[in-house]
Amino acid sequence: MKVEPKENNKYDDIINLPHHISKKHMQMSLDARAAQFAPFAALTGYEEAVEEVAKKRS
Repeated sequence: MKVEPKENNKYDDIINLPHHISKKHMQMSLDARAAQFAPFAALTGYEEAVEEVAKKRS
């Protein structure tokens, strides 16, 4: 990864700012936040269908 010289870094003005904490909204729990990014089964029942076809062919 190429690091730009300090005088050209476009994020120098914000990199050390404190983390924003909303006054209107409660902070999301770690469990709820993790659930947003958890993988999901896009093809519900796919694994079972594959196993069923495999059983019929063997």
